[in-house]
Amino acid sequence: MKLWDKGFSTDKKIDHFTVGNDRELDLLLAKYDVIASKAHAKMLGKIGLITAQEADNLVKELTEIAKTIEKGTFTIEDSFEDMHSKIEYILTEKLGDTGKKIHTARSRNDQVLVAMHLYLKDELSEIKTDVKTLFSLLLNLADKYKSVLLPGYTHLQIAMPSSFGLWFSAYAESLIDDLYFVNAAYKIADQNPLGSAAGYGSSFPIDRDFTTKEMEFTTQKFNVVAAQMSRGKVEKAAAFGISNVSATLSKMAMDICLYMSQNFNFISFPEELTTGSSIMPHKKNPDVFELIRGKCNKLQSIPNQLLLITNNLPSGYHRDLQLVKEVIIPAIQDIKSSIEILTFSLKEIRVNENILDDPKYDYLFSVDTLNELVLSGMPFRDAYKKMGVEINEGTFSPKKDIKHTHDGSLGNLCLNEIRSKMKKIE
Repeated sequence: MKLWDKGFSTDKKIDHFTVGNDRELDLLLAKYDVIASKAHAKMLGKIGLITAQEADNLVKELTEIAKTIEKGTFTIEDSFEDMHSKIEYILTEKLGDTGKKIHTARSRNDQVLVAMHLYLKDELSEIKTDVKTLFSLLLNLADKYKSVLLPGYTHLQIAMPSSFGLWFSAYAESLIDDLYFVNAAYKIADQNPLGSAAGYGSSFPIDRDFTTKEMEFTTQKFNVVAAQMSRGKVEKAAAFGISNVSATLSKMAMDICLYMSQNFNFISFPEELTTGSSIMPHKKNPDVFELIRGKCNKLQSIPNQLLLITNNLPSGYHRDLQLVKEVIIPAIQDIKSSIEILTFSLKEIRVNENILDDPKYDYLFSVDTLNELVLSGMPFRDAYKKMGVEINEGTFSPKKDIKHTHDGSLGNLCLNEIRSKMKKIE
């Protein structure tokens, strides 16, 4: 069944190529098509295009379909093009001519648009919740290990003293920036496009304000052409949010892979969180973190993929836009699973508390030792040269009782201030 069926069949190869994996992806969106269809049916009844009884019957049957979706028993067989055609088929089978009226004053185009907007609102909200859970864990770990020092690096060379408090809370605060992008995407998704039909509105006297409130959108996408043009754009906005979270996760996963190696030996995890080698019995591999790194690097390409699909399209609908679903939906599943597994694993992290006892890290303290000379009255440039000479001659004696007190330093992590920043993100 096709919503655009005019009584003739298309070639099976054309069907297969144009439908693609829409049926599989639509199983995730069907819940939202039902939500939108219920709002649409109520609106049709409100303005008199269908009777109040017909509207009630449609809502009742749509509620039953929603139950099958929740149970996981809803299917989209090959005889149906997508979720829209299957849902309308069920309504027609149950209600006869009343079921055929559900498509009045809308197009498959604004159906998929509103379903995507509703889906993204839910998924972006879940991503925010998951990120905040990871954020809280990172700040708790920062507080727990705030006094444990570790080497800081620039150019992968030993640089200055850092701490696990700095390390954990750095990633926590970075997640706040990421959620600014996620929130921006949510705001774009939180606009009702239903009623734009094929992109040019309808001659029916529909009530878009009613459906906006019914589906709990903050506002409408008022201009019907602008609503149509949000297809691809709203997915791209979500992709930028996902990409930013991915960048933070990928960088942390890379740190973890380095810090777990025997050459660093800064952290470890229980054996049940690592994998082994088929021939090397000593191996404890960071496969989980390597996969987080790889998946999140891949996710950072998603905005560019969507850009390439949509970049040179004129206004109006084009079938190219179907392809954005197969990019954004798997991306959302991947970022959620990556956040979940990183949070799960970090709960079991084990920190080496005596890293800087090794004399190879003595040069970490050269800057602090230099600063002591400056505080005693020596000009900075002279103190710098003095330290350089001592290091070259092997006479350098590090000052290890360091005191960093400014905001955001290892002696003043500002964890409460960072928490306050996150609390301001709704």
